[in-house]
Amino acid sequence: MFGDILSDVTAYLVGGLGLLPSGNIGTDHALFEPVHGSAPDIAGRNIANPIAAMRSAAMLLHHAGEPAACGLLEQAVGMTLDAGTKTRDLGGTAGTQEFAGAVLSRLRAIVSRQ
Repeated sequence: MFGDILSDVTAYLVGGLGLLPSGNIGTDHALFEPVHGSAPDIAGRNIANPIAAMRSAAMLLHHAGEPAACGLLEQAVGMTLDAGTKTRDLGGTAGTQEFAGAVLSRLRAIVSRQ
């Protein structure tokens, strides 16, 4: 319980819950998800920040032995933010789909250069 509270409170040091991935890693199984959960109250409204879900996927890739793929995804997310594409909770105007599309475009560009 206190771990959940601490993660919620400290999330605001880096910009909020919408940015934080999480991983629960055991000896036989692992589960990766955004710290904030699935946010069913805003599902289908194109207003969710997908960064935590993307970064959770990056953590999964790293855990699965794909650190290079993890790095590429993290790089694409960072480049998208650096270019000024941000969701509303970060002061931007992009919806969920627009932000995810921008990340995907950058990821494709990074991979094509390799």
